[in-house]
Amino acid sequence: MLGLFFGKEPWFRAKRVGYGAGLPFKWQGWVTLAVYLLAMTGLALLVGNDQAIPTFVTVALMLIITGIFTIIVRNHTEGGWKWRGL
Repeated sequence: MLGLFFGKEPWFRAKRVGYGAGLPFKWQGWVTLAVYLLAMTGLALLVGNDQAIPTFVTVALMLIITGIFTIIVRNHTEGGWKWRGL
C-alpha cells in the first residue's frame, strides 16, 4: 500500500498559467490534500485552546507540515514546477 505513495508518477496537474501545481487528478493527490487540510484544521483549532500547546509551537508545526506538503506536491506535479505564461 505504501508503495503507491513512493512512486514518481504525477498526482497533480501543472497550472496552465503561473507557477506551481493545480488540483490533483489521482486519488493519491486527493488523499494528500485531504490529510494536509485536516492537519491544518486540527492545528488551527488548537490555537484557540490556550491549554493545549503554545501558539508558537502550533505555528511552527503548521510551517513544517506546509513545507512537507509543498515538497510532496512539487515532486508529484505533472511536468514539474515552472513558469507557464500566456
